[in-house]
Amino acid sequence: MYRVLLVDDEEDVREGLVVEVDWEALDLRIVGLAENGREALEMAERVEPDIVVTDISMPFMDGLELAKRLRERNPLVKVVILTGYDEFDYARQAVSLSVDEYLLKPFSAGHLTELLTRLRAQMADEVAEREDVQQLRDHYYTSLPLLQADLMATLLHRQKSPEYIHGKAKQCGLDLHGERYGVSVLTLHMDGDQSEDAELKQFAALNIAAEVWTEHGAGHAFMHQETIVLLYVDRWGGEDGEKRQQQALENVMRSINHYLRIPATVGSGSIVNTLAGVKHAYEDALLALDYRLVPGTDSLIYIADVERQTAGKLRFDELKQQTLTRCLKAGTQAELEDALEIIFREITVEHGRSDIQLYLIEVLTNVWKAAQASGEAMEDIFGAGFQLYADLFRLAGLSEAQGKVREVCLLVQHRIASGRQHVYKDIVEQALSFTKEHYADPDLSIQKVCGHLHISPGYFCGIFKKEVQLTFLQYLMQMRMEAAKELLRSTEMKSFEIAGQVGFAEPNYFSFCFKKHIGISPKEYRKQTALTASEGSSR
Repeated sequence: MYRVLLVDDEEDVREGLVVEVDWEALDLRIVGLAENGREALEMAERVEPDIVVTDISMPFMDGLELAKRLRERNPLVKVVILTGYDEFDYARQAVSLSVDEYLLKPFSAGHLTELLTRLRAQMADEVAEREDVQQLRDHYYTSLPLLQADLMATLLHRQKSPEYIHGKAKQCGLDLHGERYGVSVLTLHMDGDQSEDAELKQFAALNIAAEVWTEHGAGHAFMHQETIVLLYVDRWGGEDGEKRQQQALENVMRSINHYLRIPATVGSGSIVNTLAGVKHAYEDALLALDYRLVPGTDSLIYIADVERQTAGKLRFDELKQQTLTRCLKAGTQAELEDALEIIFREITVEHGRSDIQLYLIEVLTNVWKAAQASGEAMEDIFGAGFQLYADLFRLAGLSEAQGKVREVCLLVQHRIASGRQHVYKDIVEQALSFTKEHYADPDLSIQKVCGHLHISPGYFCGIFKKEVQLTFLQYLMQMRMEAAKELLRSTEMKSFEIAGQVGFAEPNYFSFCFKKHIGISPKEYRKQTALTASEGSSR
């Protein structure tokens, strides 16, 4: 349902509109009733209407000014102006303000229903246009090569969960399901040629490589950072995976040499068991490619041939780093325990003591960085002179080391969470203090407070309401009303003077707000408090 805000200074008009129009049948819901433009503007911030139906002539702020202010805050809101014949020329200004509809008074419920039906259909058409399936499909297929290239770049440089990668791959029309994966990087040697011909030759090499790679069912070939990347997807498993990859690579090299007569070199990384490992395979392929300058090396270089590779090497990879950091900063204790379980699961008795120590040092360094990024000093958490890494080396066994890392992580997580709550409270306290000092300023606003605090309005509004249980505007109004009541009780100041003292530029609007929130006018309130005081003193 779309949300509607009704604005009119006549109560019978507002109530009549509520009763006489079948809002539910129009798929509309009234979320607020306001008596003037100022009140409507404040209410709109809370209820976020999709449609505002407003009278043109109202006290404190007319309908056209309201429309202008609403458009500044939310360009998508629909505005319907209600106007009389004598205001028609004035109402035509609404065109320049992008008011969507206007309705001449007097009007019937049927007229308004007809207008709202038309406006509702227009809104539905706008939504449908944005969601036009064929248009989106055409745009999607046009963008498909870019989406595929972006996904491949993510595979090479970032570590994402298998669910994320396979989901994106399906959207891009790629199949990345396999038992194992390999990455090879092919570069052409064109002696620094930067001409258009060089780009064409590189494109031709990519086409040749992709054709051969596809013939072998080896996976996917694509251009990345001026090199050709050959992603090997072993869909069969078994011991023949490396042989299939090697055969496909040799045929790629033969074909490029045969058709283009351009020297080329391929660096190939080790076969990995998961998509997350593709990043490491790519890094190894680049390392292998660097060996092309070593005399005696072939044009097809395997990292396993030129560097000693440790089987089952412990890697505190990007995915683990991201997960641990997120859990430390914003996760629950259970989520942190799960993340640590995954980190410790990598360690086996086959790994040497130094490898395990280095791995756990990387974990602790990540914890230290997370604490520092959150504004927490490790010295404050563990005391001056703490020796985090040295303590780790002194522990007798693996279980003790893991226990130490877990203890550190839990302490840091707790400290960050406590610090965040302190930051929230500190921001709100600063906002409250600033508001108390400046509530008499008629121009005081959320934007002004946020400018003073150097934070965004969206972030501020969320934490303010969470801490105070009121929106900022509700709190400001409450403070102004309390200040006005105090002045009415303790001074002989006139109502218009009090209005200026508590932040109202217009005395009439002050009287309106006072009666709206307190239930009686300022004059009646003063009389009541004076009477109560005299009765109390006579007892």
